[in-house]
Amino acid sequence: MTQPPPAHDARLSIGDLADQTGVSPATLRMWEQRHGFPVPQRLESGHRRYLETDVDAVRRVLESRDAGTRLDVAIEQAVRAVQAEAEPRTPSVWAELRRRHPYLDAHRLTKSTLLALSWAIEDEFAARADRAHLFGLFQVQRNFERAEHRWDELTRVAASTYVFADFDDVPDLSTSSIRRPVRVPLAVDAPMRREWAVVVDSVDLPIALTAWELPGQEDVPNREKIFESAWTVEPAAVRDAARVCARVAADAGAPGAPATLYHLADEPGPGMADLRSVTTLFNRVVAYVDRAPRSHA
Repeated sequence: MTQPPPAHDARLSIGDLADQTGVSPATLRMWEQRHGFPVPQRLESGHRRYLETDVDAVRRVLESRDAGTRLDVAIEQAVRAVQAEAEPRTPSVWAELRRRHPYLDAHRLTKSTLLALSWAIEDEFAARADRAHLFGLFQVQRNFERAEHRWDELTRVAASTYVFADFDDVPDLSTSSIRRPVRVPLAVDAPMRREWAVVVDSVDLPIALTAWELPGQEDVPNREKIFESAWTVEPAAVRDAARVCARVAADAGAPGAPATLYHLADEPGPGMADLRSVTTLFNRVVAYVDRAPRSHA
């Protein structure tokens, strides 16, 4: 477990914590001894002191336990939730992956190559009909409109689909009988407005392609613009990218985003994409890159 904050921030006695949660001091001491939770600060006198966040964490444990979760599992989930809330939220897929997974190789690619990579990922996802969580960063609305038909098709086989750009607002999809990607508007100063990303959080072939448009390219032709780019099939890295997208969508009030964020709360399994899946994806990439120079901007 992570180290607790400095003692001067911890003001609640064990009696205070017991009063606010309904858990007796004896039980709290037993949890600490057996499960290392909750973690108190110790005064020079030896007395325990707790944070307000410990109150929320204990209440989470009680709710999970009452719902039938084993105590040790409920405690682990509560600790993970508190840690996630304490981490700074980075509204940037690129920055989050570079911060949490600095070993990922980065390459400078043209927009034309990024398009080929994105199409290959989208096609492979559609071919698998995987009920995954799908996210796309398009920067501006006209970029999405060029790909809208493809993403309508992808949404049919996805568990959830969110697209991000300079949209005016979040549309009301409650009356529509057709599943469409949920549009998430990005503010003018949002870091994600300068990013390109396709994130597929799935069990079979998790993949995240993320890129950041280098500044100072106002006079560069659209297809020749350069992006600092990285991609990965590591489940943990893909899950981190998906969480950033889901948080931004939830903060924007996008329909279903809180539920999607809940589904992404757990850590993914340790499995990696199998060699055949990666080979198939690579072959699609090669085919698209080969055709890219003959495509129209």
